[in-house]
Amino acid sequence: MNIANCPRCGKLFTKNFRDVCPNCIKEIDQEYSLCAEHLRQNKGITTHELSDATGVSVKQITKFIREGRISIIGSPNLGYPCEVCSSMIREGNMCQDCRTRLIKDVGQMNEQIKADAQKSSGAGIYRTKS
Repeated sequence: MNIANCPRCGKLFTKNFRDVCPNCIKEIDQEYSLCAEHLRQNKGITTHELSDATGVSVKQITKFIREGRISIIGSPNLGYPCEVCSSMIREGNMCQDCRTRLIKDVGQMNEQIKADAQKSSGAGIYRTKS
């Protein structure tokens, strides 16, 4: 038997497949039902508007979207925050700007590594005149 503290409420519980206590599972399912019902009636709503209307946190709504419980296909204004800058996105983990910046930074790092390797490969070699 694996006993743990619920990360949501802090109570001790026997771990299950959802890693939260049974009471929190019920609360999460109720929050999902609230969100799903509100979305059926308000297709053009944003994530922040949905959060304000239902009292469900943006973090929990984001989790519903990532789990596939809430589909953003029929909701054109629904999204979730980029993990880097928090601007709203509809797919992946990062917005296009952050993804572009990351690719650029990785490219610059690779160039620096190559330059450093070239410098060190020639170090310590001395030539003498014959």
